[in-house]
Amino acid sequence: MKSISKMLLATAISLGMMAGCNNDNGPKVLDPMVRFATFNLSFDRSAAGMLSDELALNRQAQDQLLARYQSGDASLTPAEQTKAKNVQQIRNVAEIIQRTRPDVFVLNEFDNDGKGESTTDLQAFNDHYLAHAQHSDVTAISYPVLQSFATNTGLMSGYDLNLDGSTNRGPDDAWGFGNYHGQYAFAVLSKFPIDTQQIRTFQHFKWHQMPGEQNPIIDDCNNPRAPIPANRQCGDPWYDDAVWQQYPLSSKNHVDVPVRINTAGGEQVIHFLISHPTPPIFANAARHTVKHNRAEVAFWHDYIRGLDYMTDDKGSQGGLARNAKFIIAGDLNADPLTGDGDLTAIQAVLNSPLVNQTITNGTLIPVSEGGPECLRNATECRRNNNRPSPERITNSSALQLDYVIPSANLAVLDSGIFWPASFEPGYHLVYATVDGKPDVAKGVSSDHRLVWVDLKLD
Repeated sequence: MKSISKMLLATAISLGMMAGCNNDNGPKVLDPMVRFATFNLSFDRSAAGMLSDELALNRQAQDQLLARYQSGDASLTPAEQTKAKNVQQIRNVAEIIQRTRPDVFVLNEFDNDGKGESTTDLQAFNDHYLAHAQHSDVTAISYPVLQSFATNTGLMSGYDLNLDGSTNRGPDDAWGFGNYHGQYAFAVLSKFPIDTQQIRTFQHFKWHQMPGEQNPIIDDCNNPRAPIPANRQCGDPWYDDAVWQQYPLSSKNHVDVPVRINTAGGEQVIHFLISHPTPPIFANAARHTVKHNRAEVAFWHDYIRGLDYMTDDKGSQGGLARNAKFIIAGDLNADPLTGDGDLTAIQAVLNSPLVNQTITNGTLIPVSEGGPECLRNATECRRNNNRPSPERITNSSALQLDYVIPSANLAVLDSGIFWPASFEPGYHLVYATVDGKPDVAKGVSSDHRLVWVDLKLD
């Protein structure tokens, strides 16, 4: 990760000390307005355990470490310097959450142990960062409901998936790309109860069990950046059949999280449908990531239509019940207009009559002022500069990748993307000078932006 300017660190430390702690955010009830969100936090670290160590630091320990880094303490080891930079990144992410104040949101790229059974790190993030106001003009926030999930990232397959002649060597031989099991995992924080007994996960559902899917065929036959392995030729399937039969659809997981919300009219259950499909880049000669991303996105389109081919990890079959209320959310790594991926699946989701068209194609599409400004200034938003509707981009690569998509039977009040422009509060959370160069990504907070949608529940 690139370093953050020491001036930014100094400002953040002093403001953090001034802001103090405010923990007045308990469970919400009988609230007609509920904010759902998605945020790819970029909390992936280069080694297992790093994020846990950073989150475990209490406020005093954070202040001491950042003060030492700011003062240029020569006794700081390289590992301590990295930790200081990461702690500040976590603080900035926490401030974004405090400024937007979602009630329920998915946290993409929140490392865990792979199994997702522990909420220790989520509790530490809650207690040591979110529960402390990160700026003088924001207040603390906390979440009583913490839910982590298992992931396929870094889970070694036992096969030579990239056909380099070695088995279980490196992230490309894992079922989902990752340097260790649990890298790039995801979680949910909520002000409302989750019906944990009814959570459905699809971590182990196989790609080949999805209708119409096939073993990726080598069809990019003259690309020097994606050479065909010696034991394959153009037109061959990439994976051996034994591999294809075991290959999971989810690069991380697909999860249906029933959120229970008390309203004046009684309890409502909203199915929070969360995932983080593989990005359609770094593909081999079979363009496997492009095809994999399309299938992962298409799964939700099938699920909300109630198709019955999918079986969850508990053995229950079928998609969502008719007329159920839902929200599809996460970093879907798919732009409907441009980019490296197959656009058909994300377009099908956004155009479905089952989703709220005011959010996907109407007057309440989430937008920001900061995205277009970033493109105009050509700071770090240098790719895809010709993308139509730049106000909709959610990533520093100038693509719309992050979504909160409510069902058509949910009333939407408002929406937005937290990407402040230079004239708006919070700009310091998405832009800083790092090593003498502008940075709008992980050196400050994240290369993705938080997207939110407000629902009116009667």
